[in-house]
Amino acid sequence: MRKIEHIGIAVKDMQAATKIYSSLLGYAHYKTEQVASEGVNTAFFTCGDSKIELLEATSNESAIAKFIAKKGEGVHHIAFAVDDIKKEVSRLEKEGFEVLNPEPKIGADNK
Repeated sequence: MRKIEHIGIAVKDMQAATKIYSSLLGYAHYKTEQVASEGVNTAFFTCGDSKIELLEATSNESAIAKFIAKKGEGVHHIAFAVDDIKKEVSRLEKEGFEVLNPEPKIGADNK
Protein backbone atom coordinates (compact mmCIF):
# COMPACT_ATOMS: atom_id res chain seq x y z
CA MET A 1 0.00 0.00 0.00
CA ARG A 2 1.42 3.34 -1.04
CA LYS A 3 -0.62 5.88 0.93
CA ILE A 4 -4.02 6.75 2.31
CA GLU A 5 -5.93 7.84 -0.78
CA HIS A 6 -8.95 9.13 1.11
CA ILE A 7 -10.99 8.81 4.28
CA GLY A 8 -14.73 8.33 3.73
CA ILE A 9 -17.00 9.93 6.31
CA ALA A 10 -20.73 9.13 6.45
CA VAL A 11 -22.90 12.21 7.05
CA LYS A 12 -26.64 12.76 7.39
CA ASP A 13 -26.74 16.26 5.90
CA MET A 14 -24.25 17.09 3.14
CA GLN A 15 -24.93 20.83 3.21
CA ALA A 16 -24.27 21.07 6.94
CA ALA A 17 -21.24 18.75 6.76
CA THR A 18 -19.57 20.64 3.90
CA LYS A 19 -20.00 23.86 5.87
CA ILE A 20 -18.35 22.30 8.94
CA TYR A 21 -15.45 20.79 6.96
CA SER A 22 -14.93 24.02 5.01
CA SER A 23 -14.61 25.87 8.33
CA LEU A 24 -12.33 23.18 9.76
CA LEU A 25 -9.97 23.03 6.77
CA GLY A 26 -10.19 26.68 5.75
CA TYR A 27 -11.34 26.05 2.18
CA ALA A 28 -14.29 24.67 0.23
CA HIS A 29 -14.66 21.20 -1.23
CA TYR A 30 -13.30 20.85 -4.77
CA LYS A 31 -15.80 18.38 -6.16
CA THR A 32 -19.22 16.84 -5.65
CA GLU A 33 -20.47 13.71 -7.33
CA GLN A 34 -23.46 11.41 -7.21
CA VAL A 35 -22.74 7.68 -7.38
CA ALA A 36 -26.13 6.26 -8.28
CA SER A 37 -24.94 2.64 -8.14
CA GLU A 38 -24.06 3.11 -4.44
CA GLY A 39 -26.95 5.42 -3.55
CA VAL A 40 -24.73 8.29 -2.36
CA ASN A 41 -23.82 11.90 -2.94
CA THR A 42 -20.19 12.74 -2.26
CA ALA A 43 -18.11 15.85 -1.65
CA PHE A 44 -14.30 15.83 -1.71
CA PHE A 45 -11.80 17.96 0.16
CA THR A 46 -8.02 17.79 -0.23
CA CYS A 47 -5.97 17.33 2.90
CA GLY A 48 -2.26 17.27 2.09
CA ASP A 49 -1.62 14.34 -0.25
CA SER A 50 -4.87 12.66 0.79
CA LYS A 51 -8.56 13.47 0.50
CA ILE A 52 -11.61 13.49 2.71
CA GLU A 53 -14.79 12.16 1.10
CA LEU A 54 -18.12 13.03 2.68
CA LEU A 55 -20.85 10.49 1.87
CA GLU A 56 -24.59 11.24 2.13
CA ALA A 57 -27.19 8.56 1.39
CA THR A 58 -29.66 9.18 -1.43
CA SER A 59 -31.70 6.12 -0.50
CA ASN A 60 -32.69 4.45 2.76
CA GLU A 61 -31.42 1.20 1.20
CA SER A 62 -27.88 2.45 0.55
CA ALA A 63 -24.91 1.17 2.53
CA ILE A 64 -24.36 4.67 3.94
CA ALA A 65 -27.95 4.96 5.22
CA LYS A 66 -27.63 1.54 6.88
CA PHE A 67 -24.24 2.47 8.35
CA ILE A 68 -25.59 5.70 9.87
CA ALA A 69 -28.68 3.91 11.23
CA LYS A 70 -26.46 1.33 12.94
CA LYS A 71 -23.40 3.36 13.98
CA GLY A 72 -24.21 7.04 13.46
CA GLU A 73 -22.23 9.56 11.47
CA GLY A 74 -18.48 9.10 11.27
CA VAL A 75 -15.61 7.35 9.55
CA HIS A 76 -17.02 4.81 7.11
CA HIS A 77 -13.85 3.71 5.35
CA ILE A 78 -10.19 4.37 4.71
CA ALA A 79 -9.12 3.89 1.10
CA PHE A 80 -5.50 3.06 0.31
CA ALA A 81 -3.72 3.66 -2.98
CA VAL A 82 -2.23 0.41 -4.29
CA ASP A 83 -0.31 -0.61 -7.40
CA ASP A 84 -2.45 -3.68 -8.21
CA ILE A 85 -5.86 -3.83 -6.55
CA LYS A 86 -6.63 -7.44 -7.53
CA LYS A 87 -3.31 -8.61 -6.14
CA GLU A 88 -3.91 -6.60 -2.94
CA VAL A 89 -7.43 -8.06 -2.50
CA SER A 90 -6.00 -11.55 -2.85
CA ARG A 91 -3.24 -10.80 -0.32
CA LEU A 92 -5.72 -9.40 2.21
CA GLU A 93 -8.02 -12.42 1.85
CA LYS A 94 -5.04 -14.71 2.53
CA GLU A 95 -4.25 -12.61 5.63
CA GLY A 96 -7.77 -13.28 6.90
CA PHE A 97 -9.40 -9.92 6.17
CA GLU A 98 -13.06 -9.87 5.18
CA VAL A 99 -13.30 -8.46 1.67
CA LEU A 100 -16.71 -6.96 0.97
CA ASN A 101 -16.26 -6.75 -2.81
CA PRO A 102 -13.84 -9.39 -4.13
CA GLU A 103 -14.22 -7.87 -7.60
CA PRO A 104 -13.24 -4.17 -7.58
CA LYS A 105 -15.89 -1.68 -8.67
CA ILE A 106 -15.70 1.94 -9.73
CA GLY A 107 -16.87 4.46 -7.12
CA ALA A 108 -16.67 8.20 -6.64
CA ASP A 109 -13.73 10.13 -8.07
CA ASN A 110 -13.23 7.26 -10.54
CA LYS A 111 -11.67 5.13 -7.78
